Amino acid sequence: HVQLVESGGESVQAGGSLRLSCEASEFIYSSLCMGWFRQAPGKQREGVAAIDRDGNTDYAESVQGRFTISKDNAKNTLYLQMNSLKPEDTASYYCAAESCWVTRGLTGRYNYWGQGTQVTVSS
Repeated sequence: HVQLVESGGESVQAGGSLRLSCEASEFIYSSLCMGWFRQAPGKQREGVAAIDRDGNTDYAESVQGRFTISKDNAKNTLYLQMNSLKPEDTASYYCAAESCWVTRGLTGRYNYWGQGTQVTVSS
């Protein structure tokens, strides 16, 4: 059973940067497909970035070129570097994980989720 704990959410001004972290408990972390999702009030949850066990990445068009997903297998930690933040990036951000045999990508059905971390971008 994979446990995920996010951190790094803060309030920042537009144009600023943040790095979110997601620490996974499962020792098979390196074989997991993982992703970052976000949900703003009144909106549906959307996939932001995803990474597979080989390091291949996928991004939502709205964050392409501004956000970077990465993982450190030695630390069992997933990251989301967010640059040039915009007010529309304001949301609760969640990391998700699942065996790559089951799902992957921005629209995958992930079974393991963190509790979320709030990102607020002011103009």
